[in-house]
Amino acid sequence: MMTDRRRPAWLPSAAILTLLLPLTAAAAEPTKNTEFLNSPQALAADLPFSQAVRHGDTLYLSGQIGSLPGTRTLAAGGLKGEAQQALENIRATLEAHGRTTADLMKCTVMLADMADWPAFNEIWRAFLKKPFPARSAFGTNGLALGARVEVECIADAGR
Repeated sequence: MMTDRRRPAWLPSAAILTLLLPLTAAAAEPTKNTEFLNSPQALAADLPFSQAVRHGDTLYLSGQIGSLPGTRTLAAGGLKGEAQQALENIRATLEAHGRTTADLMKCTVMLADMADWPAFNEIWRAFLKKPFPARSAFGTNGLALGARVEVECIADAGR
C-alpha cells in the first residue's frame, strides 16, 4: 500500500472533508423551527443569552438562579430562599411559553456547596410532584451574583 507523503496518515482525505463540511455548517445554523424566546424583562436586562430556546418539541431553559424577577438581587434566606426563587423563575419561564412543571424532562442543578444537596432535595420535593424529571447535580466553584444554586432544565414543548 502506497502512502501519500504530503499528508499525515491521520488527516482525512479531501473527499471525506468535502462530505463532512456541509454537516458541520448545518449543525451550527438554527433551523426554521428554532425559536429564541425572551420575556420583556429578559430583553430589558440585555443579557447575552436567550431565556429559552424552542427547537421542535423541546424547550431548553437557560439556568435560573434565585434572583428576584427583573432584578439582579438574590432572594433572601440563603439556599432555601434562592432555591425556591430559582424554581419559581423556572415555573414562570415555562408558563410564559405555554408549559408547566409537569413538562420538565431533565434538570441540572449546580450548587455552590455540595453540602447543600440534602436541603435542596427537600425544596425540590416540595416544589415538584411525582413523577420527577431526570436530574443531575454537581458542585461549582462559583455562580453568577454569588448565588448558592442554579438550575437549568429541558422541557417537552409538544404543541
